[in-house]
Amino acid sequence: MNIRLVEAGDKVDWFALWGAYLTFYETSRSTEVYEKTWERIIDPNESMYAALAFHEGKAVGLVNFLYHKSFWDIEERIYLNDLYVNSTYRGLSIGKNLIKVVEKHGSDHNVASVYWLTSTENAQAQVLYDKVATRTSFIKYQV
Repeated sequence: MNIRLVEAGDKVDWFALWGAYLTFYETSRSTEVYEKTWERIIDPNESMYAALAFHEGKAVGLVNFLYHKSFWDIEERIYLNDLYVNSTYRGLSIGKNLIKVVEKHGSDHNVASVYWLTSTENAQAQVLYDKVATRTSFIKYQV
């Protein structure tokens, strides 16, 4: 397994994996959103990143994350926005290793914390998350 930050030539793989992630959550985004998000990810002036996991040369997992400022810390934080592993390759520690890539990126850039949200219905992901992070008591509200 190899995990690395995306490069311009990874667009097709990133589109396919992000599309599978969105399908998993029974949602979709327009082509315009795909294109603009990809532009942001590969723009070195943006604070949005993505990494792909490859198994035997095939892209099988992705993680999308972004840096942001906070009122609570001087250092920035990382919000791990999306984590997805193709169902055929789950159980191989790919998700765990994708999270580690984000943690390392944050450590290299002196972030205050890395955090994410997940669906209360995604029990399989929560098994992993409970092993690698601390579950908080916060509840998300959205307008």
